Amino acid sequence: MHSDCASCFGLCCVALPFARSADFAVDKPAGRPCSNLDAGFRCGIHARLRQEGYQGCTVFDCFGAGQKVSQITFGGTDWRQAPATAPRMFAVFPVMRQLHELLWYVTEALDLAVARPVHQRLRRERARLEELTRGDADALAALDVNALRGEVNTALVRVGELVRAQVPGLTRDHRGADLMGARLAGADLRGASLRGALLVAADLSNADLRMADLIGADLRDADLGGADLTGSVFLTQAQVNAARGDAATRLPAALSRPAHW
Repeated sequence: MHSDCASCFGLCCVALPFARSADFAVDKPAGRPCSNLDAGFRCGIHARLRQEGYQGCTVFDCFGAGQKVSQITFGGTDWRQAPATAPRMFAVFPVMRQLHELLWYVTEALDLAVARPVHQRLRRERARLEELTRGDADALAALDVNALRGEVNTALVRVGELVRAQVPGLTRDHRGADLMGARLAGADLRGASLRGALLVAADLSNADLRMADLIGADLRDADLGGADLTGSVFLTQAQVNAARGDAATRLPAALSRPAHW
């Protein structure tokens, strides 16, 4: 569930659209190769993406979906070799990414001893998700991912509750809250629910986010300098990449400190 760009046909650079903004220097529709994609499916400006205005590319993470679609679903045949496969390949990629994202969450939850009461359900969900990822292109394209996410989410919500219950006392519930630009420096957010919260440009410097549930939280440009996120659950590398941090930021062991921090 980690990206292996060397085994992918540059799918994130072709299948997905982007709009000219602070994250991207130009507009690009879905299905059109980025002008920076070279003949070997590599980014020609990878070392200077941020300087060239492609900050959004440095944030994106496919959870390993790119290589699964390229090497398994389409058997190693790329869209340049077989142009007729391109529309299906590009349609399947975002579906596979969502399946892999769900697998990431379920796998993380299965590693948590506190989530043991949900482990049996989680093992069933992991088996189902893994089977779906091995389906053919037509089956993947026809999958109702939103319905699937809703079903898996019931187990993930319970996991978040079990993790948060480790913090004594009443914890904060900011699920889906609009906290854009909020001043939360030094805040005690241990065991808080920040599921789906809008935290764009929020000041979370030196905040205590241990054992917080961060699934789907929008951390773009949030200040995590000195913040403690150890023991938080459902935080992804993409969320961390989108935020701002420093050498004092403490992250869960499964995540890496972004080079641009």
